[in-house]
Amino acid sequence: MVYTEIPTSVQKLMNTITEKCETYPRWAENFNACFANTLLTTVNRHQDGTTFVLTGDIPAMWLRDSTAQVRPYLVVAKEDSDIGDMIAGLVEKQLSYINLDPYANAFNEEANNAGHQDDHTKMNPWIWERKYEIDSLCYPLQLSYLLWKATGRTEQFNQTFDEAVKNVLEVWETEQNHEQSDYQFVRDTTREEDTLVREGQGSPIAVTGMTWSGFRPSDDRCIYHYLVPSNMFAVVVLDYLKEIYTDILKEETLVPRIEKLRAEIQAGIEKYALVKNKAGETIYAYEVDGLGNYSIMDDSNVPNLIAAPYLGYCSKEEETYLATRKTLLSKENPFYYEGEFAKGIGSSHTPENYVWPIAMAMEGLTTNDKATKERILNTLVATDAGTNLMHEGFDVNNPDNYTREWFSWANMMFCELVMDYFDIKIEK
Repeated sequence: MVYTEIPTSVQKLMNTITEKCETYPRWAENFNACFANTLLTTVNRHQDGTTFVLTGDIPAMWLRDSTAQVRPYLVVAKEDSDIGDMIAGLVEKQLSYINLDPYANAFNEEANNAGHQDDHTKMNPWIWERKYEIDSLCYPLQLSYLLWKATGRTEQFNQTFDEAVKNVLEVWETEQNHEQSDYQFVRDTTREEDTLVREGQGSPIAVTGMTWSGFRPSDDRCIYHYLVPSNMFAVVVLDYLKEIYTDILKEETLVPRIEKLRAEIQAGIEKYALVKNKAGETIYAYEVDGLGNYSIMDDSNVPNLIAAPYLGYCSKEEETYLATRKTLLSKENPFYYEGEFAKGIGSSHTPENYVWPIAMAMEGLTTNDKATKERILNTLVATDAGTNLMHEGFDVNNPDNYTREWFSWANMMFCELVMDYFDIKIEK
């Protein structure tokens, strides 16, 4: 089943936002377009109660994107049980996909062999792409937790959930020493960001306590493979799991394993991820390899370093985070761009001087400064190329040049920032 009209509860929130945006009519116009677009164009509810959510103009579901796409609807799910059912159905679908293959990042709606079936890795007809990314496992577990916090629902913590958690733990523990893993990924391509070096093993690394990632949330390969923001996300999610297994499932036999992994990853971050910027300040690196190599940068895709407070890893005012943030919003970050119409963080995934609305929204969501939020929202609506929707990336000197006409994740990140500006929060 697809949505053919906007549910009353969703329309009510859209009306509330419109009223609050009296002095910002463009915010309301874009909010309403984006908030409706995801429901009407990407959500398909199956007869078995599960939900499939398209990323947009690619006919597949990403575990990461689909979580972010429905996250703002959690505020509606409090009062609308049908919206809650839709989100719970997505959680069930995501977790079943993890149980099918915890190394895959994107899946088909049917076992139709669509996607990158020629990649040199363990593909099957359900998988669109098998780029292993830590965040692909974090996001569905986060959504299951946030659904509980927003609505009180606990039926998502079922056998599918328990099996998925054990699969996630096994992968993260295995990838603490990637040299013992059998995961490999090679794509026949001239785009080096789409394939791993060393015959699909990735570049050399040392054991650090952190868990290895093949690719970034951009789906571009890691250079040093201990992706720090994704390890931060894993720490937060492991805290969620401890709470769920202790307070809801009352099954504490798994808790020591969760605590051990969490402690090892956190210790690895503290030992290896703290580096010095050009000013001599201590900041978080984006990637490290445990051999002394690291990158000072940030990517626009979440989890990124800018997102650390949003993820729940630290506060917005934590000293190291603030130093990191200042560095990343400067030319010291090779993917930070400024131009005539916008400034912000871009990605290796898109052309030079293209900034991402996702990253701009995240910059707003991780500050308490209302003026910064207002500036970013004004910029986002002024650079939508007349579409009333967000895009993947756009040229800071010509917003009419953009990538991806239909990109639901970006639309919903814009919506979440508008909601945040008016103190409509997603419970954590």
